[in-house]
Amino acid sequence: MRFKHIILILVGFSFLAFGLPKNIEKKVNKEITETFSVVNFNLISVSIPIEIEQTLASRFGEDNLFKIESDNKFLAYVYISQAASKTALFDYMVLLDSDLIIIKTKVLFYREEYGGEIGSKRWLKQFIGKTQTDDLKYGDNIIAISGATISVRSFTEAINNLLKSLKILHSKNIL
Repeated sequence: MRFKHIILILVGFSFLAFGLPKNIEKKVNKEITETFSVVNFNLISVSIPIEIEQTLASRFGEDNLFKIESDNKFLAYVYISQAASKTALFDYMVLLDSDLIIIKTKVLFYREEYGGEIGSKRWLKQFIGKTQTDDLKYGDNIIAISGATISVRSFTEAINNLLKSLKILHSKNIL
């Protein structure tokens, strides 16, 4: 079972290695447009030196961390990645302000028959306002969802890893 999850994660990351798929890009653009009430914006890839990237808990590359700019003004950062559910991966995004505080989280594509409740706005709201100093714990400060235990744990771990990575990137003046 663990081997299957590793294969799914590697396959998922491989398609992200070649740029955002159009279906993901479309949903990301929609969320940015709605969140910031802008029509025209640019996604500018944030480059992280390989020696630093290798020390981070989250995966970063030219295809999943972007600055969002509109009219040459910084709006936010967007991080796009995947996390494991029971037998597949789901795609998610995180919007961060200039202080690297979570503005919004969104499950973009959930591929399981069960556990889709993880994508509910009500459940995802608990991540808004989280910062590099927060330590998220399933069942403690992150609410469990019956029938979505694996996805909730996976998403919580992914956000925790992102926050830890952002702390390092901020300390090294990359973000």
